[in-house]
Amino acid sequence: MTRTPPARTGTRRGRSRLASAGLHLTLAAAAVIAVFPPLWLLVTSFKPRNDAFSTGLVTHFTFANYTHVVADTEFLAWFKNSVLIVGVTTVLGVFLSATTGYAVSRFRFPGMRPLMWLLLITQMFPVAVLIVPLYNLLAGLGLLNQPAGLVITYLTIAVPFCAWMMKGFFDTIPVEIDEAGRVDGLNPFGTFWRLVLPLARPGLAVTGFYTFVTAWAEVAYASAFMTGEENLTLAGGLQTFVNQYTNDWGSMTAAAVIIAVPAALVFAFAQRHLVAGLTAGTTKG
Repeated sequence: MTRTPPARTGTRRGRSRLASAGLHLTLAAAAVIAVFPPLWLLVTSFKPRNDAFSTGLVTHFTFANYTHVVADTEFLAWFKNSVLIVGVTTVLGVFLSATTGYAVSRFRFPGMRPLMWLLLITQMFPVAVLIVPLYNLLAGLGLLNQPAGLVITYLTIAVPFCAWMMKGFFDTIPVEIDEAGRVDGLNPFGTFWRLVLPLARPGLAVTGFYTFVTAWAEVAYASAFMTGEENLTLAGGLQTFVNQYTNDWGSMTAAAVIIAVPAALVFAFAQRHLVAGLTAGTTKG
């Protein structure tokens, strides 16, 4: 004889509705908190300078802040410097991370475990601790105030983490693919380049995005190792609008909006691979 399940009581149904309402309210509050800062930044960038701290919306819409940033400052030079440094950093970072991750995923060699621990330990040092030794090292090599010095510095940040992530991703690709490449006469690098790397596009997208954001938004190293307005990157140039001598919030918000556009475009291009790449890179270690 089939027994019918007991009907849910009104109290349980009431608790469920209350929990659902609380969850939706929490998510709505989190969404507002997340969206409010960039939205307010965008709104402020269209206000006249005198209205930068007003709590209302735009009453006198103007592009004056954007015009001033582009025409009257070194913004275009900062943009060119950032594109050069970030582009080189991203290309080298993806290549070094992919080759390192593939090597430690597929091969066993003396010192492999200490190498992996070394890559992990380098992520434990805060930026403030590393500025002075890196400054002295770059000064000794003649790389201060040079794009190459900043590229090397950013690679020390991005490559260790990305190499770990790429190792986890390559671990998910069957070893039989490598064996098939060797049967066809490919050397290890040929197997990696022609067979394995095309299958690693989600991981490469995550690596490229992380490397790009690391170099695009970094402030501490860019400010410490680059001097002279014409040599600054975008992150360093933002500080010239608001400091102890000047206080131009309108120009800073306009510049920040322009700086955010390339990052948003890169994210839009890579986002379809980000979830798959992050999942694969963290589930296999």
